[in-house]
Amino acid sequence: MMRRTLENRNAQTKQLQTAVSNVEKHFGELCQIFAAYVRKTARLRDKADLLVNEINAYADTETPHLKLGLMSFADEFAKLQDYRQAEVERLEAKVVKPLKAYGTIVKMKRAETELQRAAMDASRTSRHLEETIYNFERQKMKDIKTVLSEFIKIEMLFHGKALEVYTAAYQNIQNIDEDEDLEVFRNSLYAPDYSSRLDIVRANSKSPLQRSLSAKCVSGTGQVSTCRLRKDQQAEYDEDEELDATEEEN
Repeated sequence: MMRRTLENRNAQTKQLQTAVSNVEKHFGELCQIFAAYVRKTARLRDKADLLVNEINAYADTETPHLKLGLMSFADEFAKLQDYRQAEVERLEAKVVKPLKAYGTIVKMKRAETELQRAAMDASRTSRHLEETIYNFERQKMKDIKTVLSEFIKIEMLFHGKALEVYTAAYQNIQNIDEDEDLEVFRNSLYAPDYSSRLDIVRANSKSPLQRSLSAKCVSGTGQVSTCRLRKDQQAEYDEDEELDATEEEN
């Protein structure tokens, strides 16, 4: 009887060690890949900021309607990068961090297994090992479901916002009045000199169209502010996620 109990304990110990090693390997790989995914997303955000800056810089050289369209497009695209920033922060907190925590969990389970194997009461150790294996498997399943569900929710929320922003940006480009700008350009051709042509373009830029431009809070240099109000976008992002969570609970 004692021999059978020892055999059971050894089999359970091996099973737990296999389960822990399996999680250590695959959760570790998932953690590294998700972390790289987040870094790539952050770099994409940075490149998009450069694109916004260049579009604004180009807009400053153009005729009124084209300038308005370009700056409106840049404004929408900059807004999207605020949502992307929120995406990066949430992925780090709700996907990468929980997976990274499994390194500590694995070490604790290994230590716990060794302590149980060293126990004098083999039958009691066998019961504890069985409970340990069961709890580890249950928690592992719950955690991986939570991590992947959070990943999907965060990505769906971002892409939903992205669709809204891209739709508005597309409409801004389509609304550019080419005929009006060509007329401004044609008039500039008949000015006495280059300086006068610039004056004509600037005069047109001070039309009601230009006043609507100023309401968009774009800086005079046409550059994206490094102090962009990402927190406002994060609040809106979080509010949508909380609404989704409430709907799921109902």
